[in-house]
Amino acid sequence: MNTRTMTRPVQIGDVQIGGGNPIAIQSMTNTRTGDVRGTVEQILRLEEAGCEIVRCTVPDAESAAALKEIKKQIHIPLVADIHFDYRMAIAAMENNADKIRINPGNLGGRDRLAQVVACAKEHGVPIRVGVNSGSVEQDLLDKYGRCAEALSLSALRSCEYLEEMDFENIVVSIKASDVNLCCEAYERFAALRAYPLHLGITEAGTIMDGSIKSALGLGIMLREGLGDTLRVSLTSDVADEVEAAKKILNYMNLRRFGVEIISCPTCGRTDIDLISLALQAREALKDIRTPMKVAIMGCVVNGPGEARECDFGIAGGKGEGLLFRKGQIIRKVPEDQLLRVLKEEAENYDK
Repeated sequence: MNTRTMTRPVQIGDVQIGGGNPIAIQSMTNTRTGDVRGTVEQILRLEEAGCEIVRCTVPDAESAAALKEIKKQIHIPLVADIHFDYRMAIAAMENNADKIRINPGNLGGRDRLAQVVACAKEHGVPIRVGVNSGSVEQDLLDKYGRCAEALSLSALRSCEYLEEMDFENIVVSIKASDVNLCCEAYERFAALRAYPLHLGITEAGTIMDGSIKSALGLGIMLREGLGDTLRVSLTSDVADEVEAAKKILNYMNLRRFGVEIISCPTCGRTDIDLISLALQAREALKDIRTPMKVAIMGCVVNGPGEARECDFGIAGGKGEGLLFRKGQIIRKVPEDQLLRVLKEEAENYDK
């Protein structure tokens, strides 16, 4: 695996990204931000799922004002998402946002951007330059077409606006729904600047399609050493985004979260209902936080050996199965006790 690309460290609340820090998991609320109670409840649920940075949309003054109270009731950095109104960017920072996300070219002119930058300097708030395939400037589209080069140059142009104002407390995202386009755009930009990168495949889709598309795109970029924060964008419950992000980082060996289940696809040798057993095990072990790798294998012939890299596991047989640790068989277990034994092993390992 390639080593991670070293980027500038940027402080977002009490979380530092870039500079070799662990890749942080981000998500976004879908509540009306002015609904403080509903937004806080959703953020607390995201925190419980493992979210480390959260973003809220700030389309109006009510939403900006709500940030101050929301901040009091949550425990992770709060990012304000601004689209066109520079006044909302300033109001968000004045109401304790830990970071703002803008597209500098969409704020209505350099004078307005200068006011946002001045406020960001005063409050020590980083700015995320957010570019996507639908926001590329027309002159770049005319010259290059809708391609990765145009996306990366659009992001670079936005960074240059900020740099000309002596502002480099910057995070960059360059999102597209096309995996190849998105990956190439990030790769191109990473060769131009060392700002921390927030990764994401935008509008990825529903939970199955979106998770697969995100895993492909994020996996490619993470393999190349890119990325300091990431979001898996799903048309689903917000907690699903966090679970998918944790799994991607886990499977890339970049971070470890809870139980990773290894299970075989079954074959003609399988004498137990392995699919049901694996699903039941996933549910039984979902709240365990200690990192561990658990195998659920369909037969005793190859199971323990194939799962030797796992901390422990079970392999099914006819009416009974095996409990093993690091590929070494510990004992035989009646089939109806396999799930109980597996859970006990995990809980003891957790201690």
